[in-house]
Amino acid sequence: MMTPDGQVNPIDTDYQVGQDNVALQVGPFGFDIHNRVFMVSGLAIMAFVFVTLAFQNEMGPVFGDLRAWLTANLDWFFLSAGNVFVIACLVLIASPLGKVRLGGTEAKPDFGYGGWFAMLFAAGMGIGLMFYGVSEPLTHFQSALDGTVTGANGVRTDWAPLSGAMGDTEAARRLGMAATIFHWGLHPWAIYAVLALGLALFAYNKGLPLTIRSVFYPLFGERIWGWTGHLIDVLAIVATLFGLATSLGIGASQASGGLHYLFDTPLGETTEVILVVVITAMAIFSVVAGVDKGVKRLSELNLILAFLLLLFVIAVGPTLVILTGFFANLGAYLEHLPGLAMPFGRDDANFTQGWTSFYWAWWISWSPFVGMFIARVSRGRTVREFITCVLLIPSAASVLWMTSFGGTAIDQLVSDGYTAVVDAELSLTLFAMLEGLPLAEITSFIGIILVIVFFVTSSDSGSLVLDTISAGGKMDVPVSQRVFWASFEGLVAVALILGGGLVALQAMAVSTGFPFAVVLLVATVSLFKGLASEPRAK
Repeated sequence: MMTPDGQVNPIDTDYQVGQDNVALQVGPFGFDIHNRVFMVSGLAIMAFVFVTLAFQNEMGPVFGDLRAWLTANLDWFFLSAGNVFVIACLVLIASPLGKVRLGGTEAKPDFGYGGWFAMLFAAGMGIGLMFYGVSEPLTHFQSALDGTVTGANGVRTDWAPLSGAMGDTEAARRLGMAATIFHWGLHPWAIYAVLALGLALFAYNKGLPLTIRSVFYPLFGERIWGWTGHLIDVLAIVATLFGLATSLGIGASQASGGLHYLFDTPLGETTEVILVVVITAMAIFSVVAGVDKGVKRLSELNLILAFLLLLFVIAVGPTLVILTGFFANLGAYLEHLPGLAMPFGRDDANFTQGWTSFYWAWWISWSPFVGMFIARVSRGRTVREFITCVLLIPSAASVLWMTSFGGTAIDQLVSDGYTAVVDAELSLTLFAMLEGLPLAEITSFIGIILVIVFFVTSSDSGSLVLDTISAGGKMDVPVSQRVFWASFEGLVAVALILGGGLVALQAMAVSTGFPFAVVLLVATVSLFKGLASEPRAK
């Protein structure tokens, strides 16, 4: 824990980081774990993996039914929770609480704007943008263009967002891009910002461990060091692990599709499982190499490759359409935002349940991972500066990415009659879009490398977060613990692939996202109470 600079209002507690930990040495492997948090979360995850692998055929339908029930019955809850987080962020920006500085009234930022923006951009780039960057805008565009379809019972059976835009190409393009940006813009980043701000405030200003339970001290007091806090951290570990496993499974599916496209390797579960095993081994190697030599260098490589691929698509694709579309799409997003964010009285159930509910649950399950990363690089920022930049910088990057890749695919279909992307399987849409541009084999190979490196860096960084939470906020713990969590992430991804594929991955993201959404809503209240007691920078 860092010494604050200037005035803060620290919390007076006798708790010492690591006091409930158990240190073990098993041969060459050392462990320094919070005994209750590690045992409960570890046993629960091992039980899940065992059952899923032992009953693969039976678990597939179970996962499908679970996802359908959760999204059908809780879509209003996920949409409402997402709106609460956005409103909370806007209140923090506008209120006097925005003057509180993370680390004390005299704290200076650890990173300049350039480096900080780059890291926020890196946090916003991931396997999801690679997987959905082409398919989602095109899918929403087509659904909107086809309009609404009502079944015999009077319920809509189409997948169009809102009321669609039957037969109107331009309106469908605007609505499709607005729906996509809705899923990748302010709402997910508000989810991340709330938890990241809470972690930073209670670590840098209040002097508590950098773990999820610390955010709840204003509400629960010393009870956070008991089972109240244990359960919060267990939920954070389970949600993070399944959120990461969902991303890793999606990444394996896309990497498998890319290898099939370039080298005609077989598609299917076997290839995806082999990829998960191989790339998990790479992640473990990165873990052993350390943060500076491992994930840092891989992240820098990924940023460079992603930026080059983005520039290539803008340069050789429909350049004018992309550049003008960026601002037009932002306008469409703001125009349709009230309708897309409305949690009640909707008749586009397939869209809200099949898309938005899953996304909100996925973002919520990722929030401990992304939130802790953002918190660790944001000391010295005011709350107003923190919230504004965390909302806007990654959102802008996501809008540019979706406009470039998704906008190119839509233009290929509308202007050129190029239907390869429409006909391609979900995991192949990126490569089908690149095939319509020059140097397709080179760019597709770069795309595969990007997916794989995103896979490795997500697993490496995720294992660091899981390790920190399971060690009670202790940072200097044996590297073998991160190897354990990196291995577990791959094992859970394999279990979900074999137990139901993409449906199983999405089902577990939604099912763990729901209880953690409740945790985040309570954390938001605690965050405001914590900020209210802090001195404000002048």
